[in-house]
Amino acid sequence: MVKFNDPQLNRTFAALVDQTRRAILDRLEREDGISVSELAKPFAITLPGVMKHLDVLEDAGLITRWKQGRTVTVRLRPDPMRSPLDWLRRYERFWSSRLDRLTAYAESEESKARRKGR
Repeated sequence: MVKFNDPQLNRTFAALVDQTRRAILDRLEREDGISVSELAKPFAITLPGVMKHLDVLEDAGLITRWKQGRTVTVRLRPDPMRSPLDWLRRYERFWSSRLDRLTAYAESEESKARRKGR
């Protein structure tokens, strides 16, 4: 059973709210085990700004960081996203039926347009 007032769930959603943090996670999904300086390059924010975003992601458990010499490396930890996914799946039935109705409507309109075009 998923706890819906779970502080971890709140931290995960709070971390995912920000587009920079989502972009960081996207990059880590493609390039797992990347240095902080490499990770920060494409962003138009300072390195301390990136570090603050990494703090939020680490607090939510979505990343791990480790230091080897002077290099800090970041890796994605996707497991904490299971709880938010479970929470969202609870509401999937609401949008699934609406999407099914939208598909049926679009197919009906397309069929009508074809018949008129003949």
